[in-house]
Amino acid sequence: MTRRTAPPRRRFLLAALAVWPAFAIAPAARAAKMFHFIPDHYDFATRQVQDTVARKFPIQRTASQIFDVVLSNPVVGMAPDRNRVTVHVDARLATPFMPNPVSGAFTLLTQLAYDPQTRSVVLVQPGVDDSQFTGDAAPYNQQIASAGALLAAQLLDRYPIYTFKPEELQFAGVSYEPGTITVLTKSIRFQIVEK
Repeated sequence: MTRRTAPPRRRFLLAALAVWPAFAIAPAARAAKMFHFIPDHYDFATRQVQDTVARKFPIQRTASQIFDVVLSNPVVGMAPDRNRVTVHVDARLATPFMPNPVSGAFTLLTQLAYDPQTRSVVLVQPGVDDSQFTGDAAPYNQQIASAGALLAAQLLDRYPIYTFKPEELQFAGVSYEPGTITVLTKSIRFQIVEK
């Protein structure tokens, strides 16, 4: 009596070999689907960004050679409709053109970008979206906004809000990097794509 184990084994091997090329074509693309613990994105809460930006303040500088400016108390917000981050800062300005220092606030609006050399997400092209100064400063609002924009560009442009650890962007020998950056209502989402 002969045993009939060989044909089913052969059929199984042939079926396995037929399926193998489908996995071999794009293993990295399938990694996130096969291994559910590989994220396809990272989310960073507003609070995390707030803590990072707050480390930069207070800032004291002379702008346009006529304004002594102190910026403090940054408050980070999200502008999902513009896919931007806002930074509201208190400001105190003194200038020879006004008898007393004045206080007010700036709201800075900034884009986000990924810097592959430092593996960091950075603020890009911050500028003054709004300035609120009253009293003696009201006639100088345009100059104050210009001075604020200059300070923002000098101090916050390319400022890293998060630096990825190497292990956060590697899995099974495949390198990943942030792709699309989306500002949400309470967080920032970084899509993770193969390098």
